[in-house]
Amino acid sequence: MLRDEDRIFKNLYNDNGPDLNSSILRGDWKNTKDICEKGRDWIINEIKSSELRGRGGAGFPTGLKWSFAPKEVGTRPHYLVINADESEPGTCKDRDILRFEPHKLIEGCLIASYAVNAHKCYIYIRGEYFNEGKKLQTAIDEAYEKNLIGKNSSGTGWDLDIYIHYGAGAYICGEETALLESLEGKKGQPRLKPPFPALIGLYGCPTIINNVETIAAVPTILRRGAKWFSSLGREKNTGTKIYCISGNVNNPCNVEEEMGVPLKELIENHAGGVIGGWDNLKAVIPGGSSMPMLPKHICDNMKMDFDACVENKTGLGTAGIVVINNDQDIIKCMARIARFYKHESCGQCTPCREGSGWMWRMLERMAAGEATSDEVDMLMDVTKQIEGHTICAFGEGSAWPVQGLIRHFKDEILERNKFDPIVKKQKNVPYLVDQHLLEKENAEVKS
Repeated sequence: MLRDEDRIFKNLYNDNGPDLNSSILRGDWKNTKDICEKGRDWIINEIKSSELRGRGGAGFPTGLKWSFAPKEVGTRPHYLVINADESEPGTCKDRDILRFEPHKLIEGCLIASYAVNAHKCYIYIRGEYFNEGKKLQTAIDEAYEKNLIGKNSSGTGWDLDIYIHYGAGAYICGEETALLESLEGKKGQPRLKPPFPALIGLYGCPTIINNVETIAAVPTILRRGAKWFSSLGREKNTGTKIYCISGNVNNPCNVEEEMGVPLKELIENHAGGVIGGWDNLKAVIPGGSSMPMLPKHICDNMKMDFDACVENKTGLGTAGIVVINNDQDIIKCMARIARFYKHESCGQCTPCREGSGWMWRMLERMAAGEATSDEVDMLMDVTKQIEGHTICAFGEGSAWPVQGLIRHFKDEILERNKFDPIVKKQKNVPYLVDQHLLEKENAEVKS
């Protein structure tokens, strides 16, 4: 279990207040000027050495991303953009940082902006986080008042202005290039890459985009040192992480823990255990709804970091842990998730636009016991035609949950859908299907 002295977010439950004075007592805004005076190269190399990976879902090395920004500022200004859209179902970590630890984020914005030569920082917040945005704005106003940001921010000689931009509730705007399109006032649709935002981003200028949790962790890492951060977790999976635990647990919560913590320990020790006990567990979605679910026998010994999740054919994602127990209809759960992705597809790519609707409709029929057994393999084929054939990762995000269902619960789907694939005649299934429709379909097949 993570020691209290190793926690980065010490006010995750708002025990001490989010205001500037309380934040300073917790160690925020300490030696900020000294950190910046060590230079851009030192900051970027220290973040590289810490092996901090992006906490927004993709897990890309943060220091490496910063190093992609041009070293010199030419005719185009540089920008820092903070992704606070957080629309992934099951994920609510950034929300608590915005309302309870805003000064960690603001200080991180200053250091990161200095490192990538940006004088302007935009924080893109999902529209539903209106109250969180107000609290963040209050913290920004406090920082301006004390000259922590603005002209000669914190005495560093660096000028920085921070602006909040509210989205309009579109899930796709959590994708970094769709976020940039929305920020520019256009429809939120992903861009083709390359070119990458680090060279051609906001308004065609070099832009670094990072998640809230990633940037908020930066000041503490630089103060305590890369060696401290990399000593937590394991190689390429270092540091601490905020895990969001929801679903069929007794005490849904956010908790900061060391990377690589056992999944069972998170659920049992922090979330009060599975409703009905651990033996009542059916499956867990480990990284937000876009990641493939895992059955109980894998969850028994599962560790929660990037590589361990990949080894088990899923992903850590945002670490939004959704617990599903045996009281739930697993097929209906997945149909509901598929409906969400069908609704949120931006429609730019045909495989995703059409395929997400296909998957939802097929799962609804499977949940009702009205599908044929060969359609299960057809559904898997549809997911493979979406995966890897779209501009952004939304296609994978809609297909992977369905793949997880079929990979681990195919027998349950087949048990409920015992139609003969030729005549669609039901075989000893207790689900009621309209007999008139069956006879009509059988007549059409025979003719």
